[in-house]
Amino acid sequence: MTVRFPIGAKLIILISVIVIVSLGSITALVSWLVHGDLRVSAEENNFETNRRSAIEAELTLANVLSHSRILINTITADGANNNTAREAINFFFTENPQIMSVFFIAPGSLEQILINRQFFASQEIETELAETYFRSQRNAIERAVRGDTLLLNAAPHFAKPVLALFFPWRNGATGGVLFSSESLNQNFGVGTNQSYMVNNDGDILSNADFSLVQSAANVLQEDFFLSILESEQTSKQQLVESDVRMFMAFTKLKIADTIIITSIEYDKVFEGINATTRRNLILTFAVLCISIAFIWLFSKTISIPLKALAVVAHNIEGGDFKMELKSKSRDEIGVLTNSFLKMCSALNVFGRFTNKEIAVKAMRGEIKPGGLPKHATIFFSDIREFTAKSENFTKVFGEGASDRIVHWLNQYFTQMVDCVEKTNGVVDKFIGDAVMAHWGTAYSAGSPEKDAFNCVKAALMMRNALYAMNKNRKENDPADPLIKIGCGINTGIVTAGQLGSDMRMEYTVIGDPVNLASRIEALTKPLGADILISEDTWDLVGDKFITEEMPSVTVKGKENPVRIFAVINIAGNNKGPQTIADVRRLLGVEAPEISKVDVNASEQKFKIGSTQ
Repeated sequence: MTVRFPIGAKLIILISVIVIVSLGSITALVSWLVHGDLRVSAEENNFETNRRSAIEAELTLANVLSHSRILINTITADGANNNTAREAINFFFTENPQIMSVFFIAPGSLEQILINRQFFASQEIETELAETYFRSQRNAIERAVRGDTLLLNAAPHFAKPVLALFFPWRNGATGGVLFSSESLNQNFGVGTNQSYMVNNDGDILSNADFSLVQSAANVLQEDFFLSILESEQTSKQQLVESDVRMFMAFTKLKIADTIIITSIEYDKVFEGINATTRRNLILTFAVLCISIAFIWLFSKTISIPLKALAVVAHNIEGGDFKMELKSKSRDEIGVLTNSFLKMCSALNVFGRFTNKEIAVKAMRGEIKPGGLPKHATIFFSDIREFTAKSENFTKVFGEGASDRIVHWLNQYFTQMVDCVEKTNGVVDKFIGDAVMAHWGTAYSAGSPEKDAFNCVKAALMMRNALYAMNKNRKENDPADPLIKIGCGINTGIVTAGQLGSDMRMEYTVIGDPVNLASRIEALTKPLGADILISEDTWDLVGDKFITEEMPSVTVKGKENPVRIFAVINIAGNNKGPQTIADVRRLLGVEAPEISKVDVNASEQKFKIGSTQ
């Protein structure tokens, strides 16, 4: 027998808990305090980094915008081809080497594209790319004419970190400027905090990872970006939960609806404290290992006495519940011994149940002591002329009659019990040759209607089982005579519970519906039917079976006549009997003359009368 949880393991667990709680709590407390300080510091640093990045970006954009407007104003005032304009253009590109090209168009005039040829040459970029880019941005130009200022990512077009700024100018004119964002990319990637710039369309305009910019990466569908767009605040710090947890701060710029986002990975903030925590955990583990070694040696002094209890447990598993155990100590072993004694006593009680399933349910606590009201369907069956058949066994077989009767009955009961169990019923008891069963008590199909249906179905199954058994029997065979039964069924509120004595108890049902079911069963013979159900049962399942009403019966103890019905077949089943006459022919039962039945000759519990 395998011991899953030895006492040594339990002691080890106990000491482990103590060590882990003591050292772990200290480690956790220190980690939590430092963790909180680091978080505050990280959020403040990230927010400050974002603020500085936003100031730098806004200053860069403002300078590019203002210088470009001054240049356009100078050129449009003096003309692009005169000496003053050319000197202004050369001076502009000398003072603003990061600006690649300036584009402007005024109503009634031609488009003007000014090229910083020194920049294009140093970067080995064809100047024609500037012209093709501006011509491809008609939509942006039209928006600028309508008064919008736009900042776009031009890096995919030039394969360089380039931004395009389109802006409105006076009198319906508009301008645009291409400039290098390399300095912004470099500044945004300094340190553990990473900043990047996006526009309202979610396009990443500037990032330390140029591959994101060149590939025209977009964050419009990201939850954190959508929350930024929806926020009414111009600057905010928040913790973003995504594939990688991050502290994220943002600042909305006034130029071109641009947003600067700064982030730092959550784990990077706490790398230092996490390393310290790991070292403390290693120390805790070392202390724990030493403690386990001592505990394991100590547990050996306890495990030996427990082997005796293990042997007892093995015997209980084999079904031997009678154990003589004495508690010799008041420690955990003594408590365990007392628990074994209680368990053996409880199992002895459960062993008194005649129904194994009921015993198991009681052991699981599913059946509580005491009675409970149940809306149940009660079933009684009886073998007709059993006394005469028993006497015939004795006459023919003498002393061997008892074994033959028991064998004959066991074959019959096996078939009947199988029908009950297959329909979710409970065999209550065997009363000689009679069977008592009920549905809706210990088990239920879900409703009184379903339980009643299962009961009547079980009776029909018994009819078929007996018919098959009798086909293999010979007429007047004294060793294996034919069996005919009568079944009485009634539905009502009964009291279900454990009933018996200290030596023997059973799970049963009591109440007037039980008595009525027994009395209905007694009516099957004089009425020439094998299955009779009461009006209460018929009200629940009458539409699911083919039935015929029998004469009403006045039962002793009942003021009003009781309507009873003979069960013919399941409704809709074209195979098998369709009338009570078909049933009688199938079972070899003669149709009785109701008016000539002498009820008192066989049963004193009822009288037959007409329905009033």
